Amino acid sequence: MKEPLISVIVLTYNQEDTIARTLDSVLAQCCSAPFEVVVGDDCSTDGTRHICEAYAKQHPDTIRLMPATANKGVVDNYYDCFEACRGEYIADCAGDDFWTDKYKLEKEWKVLAANANVTVVHTNWNRYYEDTKREVANKETPFASPITRGSLMLESIITQTTAPVIHLCTAMYRAKVLRDFYNTNRALLRNKEFGCEDLQIAFVLAHQGDVAYLPEITLDYSVGHTSVSCLPDSAQQFRFVQRTASLSWLLASHFNLDTPRTRAFFALKSYELLMHAFRCHNTALRSEALEYANEWRVALGKKARCVMWVTKCPLMWRAALLLRKGLVGLKRAMHPLK
Repeated sequence: MKEPLISVIVLTYNQEDTIARTLDSVLAQCCSAPFEVVVGDDCSTDGTRHICEAYAKQHPDTIRLMPATANKGVVDNYYDCFEACRGEYIADCAGDDFWTDKYKLEKEWKVLAANANVTVVHTNWNRYYEDTKREVANKETPFASPITRGSLMLESIITQTTAPVIHLCTAMYRAKVLRDFYNTNRALLRNKEFGCEDLQIAFVLAHQGDVAYLPEITLDYSVGHTSVSCLPDSAQQFRFVQRTASLSWLLASHFNLDTPRTRAFFALKSYELLMHAFRCHNTALRSEALEYANEWRVALGKKARCVMWVTKCPLMWRAALLLRKGLVGLKRAMHPLK
Protein backbone atom coordinates (compact mmCIF):
# COMPACT_ATOMS: atom_id res chain seq x y z
CA MET A 1 0.00 0.00 0.00
CA LYS A 2 1.22 3.51 -0.83
CA GLU A 3 1.79 5.83 2.11
CA PRO A 4 -1.52 7.72 2.43
CA LEU A 5 -1.58 11.40 1.60
CA ILE A 6 -5.05 11.75 3.15
CA SER A 7 -6.42 10.23 6.36
CA VAL A 8 -10.17 10.01 6.94
CA ILE A 9 -11.29 9.74 10.56
CA VAL A 10 -14.59 7.92 11.18
CA LEU A 11 -15.85 7.99 14.78
CA THR A 12 -18.65 5.66 15.74
CA TYR A 13 -20.55 4.43 18.78
CA ASN A 14 -23.64 2.18 18.71
CA GLN A 15 -24.42 2.99 15.07
CA GLU A 16 -24.99 -0.46 13.63
CA ASP A 17 -27.80 0.89 11.44
CA THR A 18 -25.69 3.58 9.75
CA ILE A 19 -21.96 2.77 9.96
CA ALA A 20 -21.94 0.66 6.78
CA ARG A 21 -23.54 3.55 4.90
CA THR A 22 -20.85 5.88 6.21
CA LEU A 23 -17.97 3.59 5.28
CA ASP A 24 -19.45 2.89 1.85
CA SER A 25 -19.62 6.63 1.15
CA VAL A 26 -15.96 7.05 2.09
CA LEU A 27 -14.77 4.01 0.14
CA ALA A 28 -16.67 5.30 -2.92
CA GLN A 29 -14.40 8.34 -3.14
CA CYS A 30 -12.67 8.84 -6.50
CA CYS A 31 -9.40 10.41 -5.45
CA SER A 32 -6.07 10.35 -7.27
CA ALA A 33 -4.26 10.76 -3.93
CA PRO A 34 -3.91 7.62 -1.77
CA PHE A 35 -6.05 7.72 1.36
CA GLU A 36 -6.60 5.66 4.48
CA VAL A 37 -9.65 5.36 6.73
CA VAL A 38 -9.01 5.35 10.49
CA VAL A 39 -12.08 4.03 12.31
CA GLY A 40 -12.55 4.68 16.02
CA ASP A 41 -15.30 2.53 17.54
CA ASP A 42 -15.82 3.69 21.11
CA CYS A 43 -16.68 0.33 22.71
CA SER A 44 -20.08 -0.04 21.03
CA THR A 45 -22.52 -2.41 22.75
CA ASP A 46 -24.44 -3.29 19.58
CA GLY A 47 -23.18 -4.77 16.31
CA THR A 48 -21.17 -1.72 15.22
CA ARG A 49 -17.73 -3.16 15.91
CA HIS A 50 -18.57 -6.41 14.14
CA ILE A 51 -19.50 -4.41 11.03
CA CYS A 52 -16.30 -2.35 11.27
CA GLU A 53 -14.21 -5.51 11.62
CA ALA A 54 -15.82 -6.96 8.50
CA TYR A 55 -15.03 -3.80 6.52
CA ALA A 56 -11.45 -3.73 7.80
CA LYS A 57 -10.99 -7.37 6.78
CA GLN A 58 -12.48 -6.69 3.35
CA HIS A 59 -10.39 -3.52 2.79
CA PRO A 60 -7.11 -4.20 4.65
CA ASP A 61 -5.11 -1.74 2.54
CA THR A 62 -7.48 1.15 3.26
CA ILE A 63 -9.29 0.71 6.58
CA ARG A 64 -7.48 0.72 9.93
CA LEU A 65 -9.75 -0.13 12.85
CA MET A 66 -8.42 1.21 16.14
CA PRO A 67 -7.89 -1.42 18.88
CA ALA A 68 -10.84 -2.19 21.13
CA THR A 69 -10.70 -0.34 24.45
CA ALA A 70 -13.02 0.74 27.25
CA ASN A 71 -15.42 3.54 26.38
CA LYS A 72 -13.46 6.80 26.36
CA GLY A 73 -15.83 9.46 25.00
CA VAL A 74 -15.83 11.38 21.75
CA VAL A 75 -12.91 13.70 22.56
CA ASP A 76 -10.38 10.99 23.45
CA ASN A 77 -11.70 8.79 20.66
CA TYR A 78 -11.08 11.55 18.13
CA TYR A 79 -7.59 12.43 19.27
CA ASP A 80 -6.50 8.80 19.52
CA CYS A 81 -7.52 8.47 15.86
CA PHE A 82 -5.84 11.80 15.06
CA GLU A 83 -2.56 10.60 16.57
CA ALA A 84 -2.78 7.44 14.45
CA CYS A 85 -3.32 9.31 11.17
CA ARG A 86 -0.45 9.11 8.68
CA GLY A 87 -1.79 11.51 6.07
CA GLU A 88 -0.66 15.05 5.36
CA TYR A 89 -4.34 16.01 5.20
CA ILE A 90 -7.22 14.87 7.41
CA ALA A 91 -10.96 14.62 6.71
CA ASP A 92 -13.78 13.47 9.01
CA CYS A 93 -17.08 11.64 8.63
CA ALA A 94 -19.22 10.69 11.63
CA GLY A 95 -20.63 7.18 11.84
CA ASP A 96 -24.20 8.29 11.23
CA ASP A 97 -23.45 10.80 8.44
CA PHE A 98 -22.40 10.08 4.87
CA TRP A 99 -20.70 11.81 1.96
CA THR A 100 -22.76 12.44 -1.16
CA ASP A 101 -20.08 13.69 -3.56
CA LYS A 102 -17.64 10.99 -4.67
CA TYR A 103 -15.10 13.66 -5.63
CA LYS A 104 -15.13 15.39 -2.23
CA LEU A 105 -11.61 14.35 -1.23
CA GLU A 106 -10.18 15.11 -4.67
CA LYS A 107 -11.66 18.62 -4.77
CA GLU A 108 -10.55 19.54 -1.27
CA TRP A 109 -7.07 18.09 -1.62
CA LYS A 110 -6.52 20.14 -4.78
CA VAL A 111 -7.61 23.34 -2.99
CA LEU A 112 -5.14 22.75 -0.16
CA ALA A 113 -2.35 21.77 -2.54
CA ALA A 114 -2.85 24.97 -4.55
CA ASN A 115 -3.15 27.38 -1.60
CA ALA A 116 -0.35 27.20 0.96
CA ASN A 117 -2.01 29.70 3.32
CA VAL A 118 -5.27 27.72 3.53
CA THR A 119 -5.40 25.54 6.64
CA VAL A 120 -8.86 24.04 6.06
CA VAL A 121 -11.39 23.76 3.24
CA HIS A 122 -15.06 22.98 3.85
CA THR A 123 -18.32 22.76 1.87
CA ASN A 124 -22.06 23.12 2.14
CA TRP A 125 -24.17 20.21 3.41
CA ASN A 126 -27.67 18.76 3.81
CA ARG A 127 -29.63 17.88 6.90
CA TYR A 128 -30.81 14.32 6.35
CA TYR A 129 -33.96 13.29 8.24
CA GLU A 130 -33.66 9.60 8.99
CA ASP A 131 -37.39 8.99 9.46
CA THR A 132 -38.47 10.48 6.11
CA LYS A 133 -35.17 10.24 4.16
CA ARG A 134 -35.64 13.92 3.32
CA GLU A 135 -32.68 16.16 2.50
CA VAL A 136 -32.78 19.86 3.38
CA ALA A 137 -29.87 22.04 2.29
CA ASN A 138 -28.12 24.13 4.93
CA LYS A 139 -28.81 27.81 4.28
CA GLU A 140 -26.56 29.29 6.98
CA THR A 141 -23.24 30.06 5.32
CA PRO A 142 -21.92 33.32 6.79
CA PHE A 143 -18.57 33.10 4.97
CA ALA A 144 -19.27 31.99 1.41
CA SER A 145 -16.25 33.54 -0.31
CA PRO A 146 -13.84 31.06 -1.95
CA ILE A 147 -11.16 32.05 0.57
CA THR A 148 -11.63 34.00 3.82
CA ARG A 149 -9.04 35.21 6.29
CA GLY A 150 -9.56 32.88 9.22
CA SER A 151 -9.21 35.61 11.84
CA LEU A 152 -12.44 37.16 10.54
CA MET A 153 -14.33 33.96 11.39
CA LEU A 154 -13.23 33.44 14.99
CA GLU A 155 -16.04 35.40 16.63
CA SER A 156 -18.66 33.54 14.56
CA ILE A 157 -17.16 30.12 15.31
CA ILE A 158 -17.00 30.71 19.04
CA THR A 159 -20.60 32.00 19.20
CA GLN A 160 -22.27 29.54 16.81
CA THR A 161 -25.63 28.35 18.11
CA THR A 162 -27.36 26.45 15.29
CA ALA A 163 -25.41 25.44 12.20
CA PRO A 164 -21.63 25.20 12.57
CA VAL A 165 -19.63 27.82 10.71
CA ILE A 166 -17.29 25.04 9.57
CA HIS A 167 -18.94 21.61 9.54
CA LEU A 168 -15.93 19.39 10.18
CA CYS A 169 -17.51 16.40 8.42
CA THR A 170 -17.45 18.42 5.20
CA ALA A 171 -13.89 19.58 5.71
CA MET A 172 -10.28 18.66 5.01
CA TYR A 173 -7.43 20.26 6.94
CA ARG A 174 -3.66 20.25 7.16
CA ALA A 175 -2.63 17.72 9.79
CA LYS A 176 0.58 19.57 10.66
CA VAL A 177 -1.26 22.78 11.56
CA LEU A 178 -3.45 21.05 14.13
CA ARG A 179 -0.65 18.75 15.30
CA ASP A 180 1.70 21.65 16.04
CA PHE A 181 -0.98 23.38 18.13
CA TYR A 182 -1.99 20.09 19.77
CA ASN A 183 1.58 19.37 20.87
CA THR A 184 1.83 22.68 22.75
CA ASN A 185 -1.81 23.22 23.82
CA ARG A 186 -3.07 19.70 24.40
CA ALA A 187 -5.33 20.61 27.33
CA LEU A 188 -7.15 23.21 25.26
CA LEU A 189 -8.04 20.64 22.59
CA ARG A 190 -8.23 17.34 24.44
CA ASN A 191 -10.42 17.74 27.48
CA LYS A 192 -13.24 15.26 28.17
CA GLU A 193 -15.27 17.96 29.87
CA PHE A 194 -15.83 19.72 26.55
CA GLY A 195 -18.15 17.04 25.17
CA CYS A 196 -17.19 17.80 21.56
CA GLU A 197 -14.06 17.85 19.43
CA ASP A 198 -15.04 19.86 16.35
CA LEU A 199 -15.54 23.40 17.68
CA GLN A 200 -12.01 23.78 19.01
CA ILE A 201 -10.52 22.23 15.86
CA ALA A 202 -12.40 24.64 13.57
CA PHE A 203 -11.40 27.58 15.76
CA VAL A 204 -7.69 26.68 15.83
CA LEU A 205 -7.54 26.04 12.08
CA ALA A 206 -9.19 29.40 11.36
CA HIS A 207 -6.85 31.13 13.81
CA GLN A 208 -3.80 29.66 12.08
CA GLY A 209 -4.56 30.64 8.47
CA ASP A 210 -7.09 31.12 5.69
CA VAL A 211 -10.30 29.12 5.24
CA ALA A 212 -11.48 27.93 1.82
CA TYR A 213 -15.12 27.20 0.98
CA LEU A 214 -16.71 25.16 -1.81
CA PRO A 215 -20.44 25.84 -2.34
CA GLU A 216 -21.34 22.32 -3.46
CA ILE A 217 -22.99 19.91 -1.02
CA THR A 218 -20.81 16.95 -0.06
CA LEU A 219 -22.43 15.65 3.14
CA ASP A 220 -25.76 14.40 4.44
CA TYR A 221 -25.79 15.23 8.16
CA SER A 222 -28.08 12.83 9.99
CA VAL A 223 -30.76 14.34 12.24
CA GLY A 224 -33.89 13.09 13.95
CA HIS A 225 -32.28 10.75 16.48
CA THR A 226 -30.48 10.99 19.81
CA SER A 227 -26.88 12.12 19.42
CA VAL A 228 -24.29 14.19 21.29
CA SER A 229 -26.07 17.42 20.33
CA CYS A 230 -29.65 16.10 20.20
CA LEU A 231 -30.51 14.86 23.69
CA PRO A 232 -33.85 13.72 25.10
CA ASP A 233 -34.16 15.54 28.43
CA SER A 234 -33.33 18.88 30.00
CA ALA A 235 -30.71 17.53 32.42
CA GLN A 236 -28.69 16.13 29.52
CA GLN A 237 -29.27 19.29 27.51
CA PHE A 238 -28.05 21.36 30.47
CA ARG A 239 -24.78 19.42 30.52
CA PHE A 240 -24.29 19.68 26.76
CA VAL A 241 -24.88 23.46 26.77
CA GLN A 242 -22.61 23.88 29.79
CA ARG A 243 -19.77 21.88 28.25
CA THR A 244 -19.84 23.56 24.85
CA ALA A 245 -20.23 27.05 26.35
CA SER A 246 -17.37 26.36 28.77
CA LEU A 247 -15.23 25.38 25.78
CA SER A 248 -16.15 28.63 24.02
CA TRP A 249 -15.24 30.54 27.19
CA LEU A 250 -11.83 28.87 27.41
CA LEU A 251 -11.12 29.62 23.75
CA ALA A 252 -12.27 33.22 24.16
CA SER A 253 -10.08 33.63 27.24
CA HIS A 254 -7.03 31.95 25.71
CA PHE A 255 -7.19 34.03 22.53
CA ASN A 256 -8.33 37.27 24.25
CA LEU A 257 -11.60 37.42 22.34
CA ASP A 258 -14.00 39.74 24.20
CA THR A 259 -16.60 41.56 22.10
CA PRO A 260 -20.25 42.61 22.45
CA ARG A 261 -21.16 39.52 20.41
CA THR A 262 -19.25 37.12 22.66
CA ARG A 263 -20.73 38.75 25.77
CA ALA A 264 -24.24 38.38 24.32
CA PHE A 265 -23.49 34.73 23.53
CA PHE A 266 -22.49 33.90 27.10
CA ALA A 267 -25.54 35.75 28.42
CA LEU A 268 -27.72 33.60 26.13
CA LYS A 269 -26.01 30.41 27.32
CA SER A 270 -26.53 31.43 30.96
CA TYR A 271 -30.24 31.92 30.27
CA GLU A 272 -30.43 28.52 28.53
CA LEU A 273 -28.81 26.84 31.52
CA LEU A 274 -31.30 28.48 33.89
CA MET A 275 -34.20 27.35 31.69
CA HIS A 276 -32.96 23.75 31.59
CA ALA A 277 -32.60 23.82 35.38
CA PHE A 278 -36.13 25.26 35.63
CA ARG A 279 -37.61 22.51 33.43
CA CYS A 280 -35.84 19.83 35.51
CA HIS A 281 -36.99 21.41 38.78
CA ASN A 282 -33.39 20.94 39.91
CA THR A 283 -32.01 23.35 42.50
CA ALA A 284 -28.45 22.04 42.13
CA LEU A 285 -28.48 22.80 38.40
CA ARG A 286 -29.94 26.25 39.14
CA SER A 287 -27.03 26.99 41.47
CA GLU A 288 -24.58 25.66 38.89
CA ALA A 289 -26.10 27.85 36.17
CA LEU A 290 -25.61 30.94 38.33
CA GLU A 291 -22.01 29.90 39.06
CA TYR A 292 -21.27 29.68 35.34
CA ALA A 293 -22.92 33.04 34.73
CA ASN A 294 -20.56 34.49 37.32
CA GLU A 295 -17.53 32.71 35.83
CA TRP A 296 -18.44 33.98 32.35
CA ARG A 297 -18.90 37.51 33.78
CA VAL A 298 -22.46 37.69 32.52
CA ALA A 299 -24.87 40.49 33.33
CA LEU A 300 -28.15 38.55 33.40
CA GLY A 301 -30.91 39.93 31.19
CA LYS A 302 -34.58 40.40 32.10
CA LYS A 303 -35.67 36.89 31.10
CA ALA A 304 -32.84 35.25 33.04
CA ARG A 305 -33.56 37.38 36.12
CA CYS A 306 -37.24 36.40 35.86
CA VAL A 307 -36.34 32.69 35.82
CA MET A 308 -33.98 33.24 38.75
CA TRP A 309 -36.74 35.01 40.71
CA VAL A 310 -39.39 32.34 40.00
CA THR A 311 -37.04 29.51 40.99
CA LYS A 312 -36.19 31.10 44.34
CA CYS A 313 -39.55 29.95 45.75
CA PRO A 314 -40.37 26.19 45.58
CA LEU A 315 -44.14 26.81 45.43
CA MET A 316 -43.81 29.41 42.70
CA TRP A 317 -41.47 27.12 40.79
CA ARG A 318 -43.98 24.24 40.87
CA ALA A 319 -46.81 26.55 39.85
CA ALA A 320 -44.78 27.90 36.93
CA LEU A 321 -44.02 24.37 35.76
CA LEU A 322 -47.71 23.44 35.88
CA LEU A 323 -48.60 26.59 33.96
CA ARG A 324 -45.94 25.85 31.36
CA LYS A 325 -47.17 22.27 31.00
CA GLY A 326 -50.71 23.52 30.42
CA LEU A 327 -49.60 26.08 27.82
CA VAL A 328 -47.53 23.49 25.97
CA GLY A 329 -50.48 21.09 25.94
CA LEU A 330 -52.80 23.82 24.66
CA LYS A 331 -50.37 24.76 21.91
CA ARG A 332 -50.10 21.15 20.78
CA ALA A 333 -53.87 20.78 20.77
CA MET A 334 -54.27 23.90 18.63
CA HIS A 335 -51.46 22.92 16.26
CA PRO A 336 -51.41 19.11 16.06
CA LEU A 337 -48.64 17.42 14.10
CA LYS A 338 -49.70 16.58 10.58
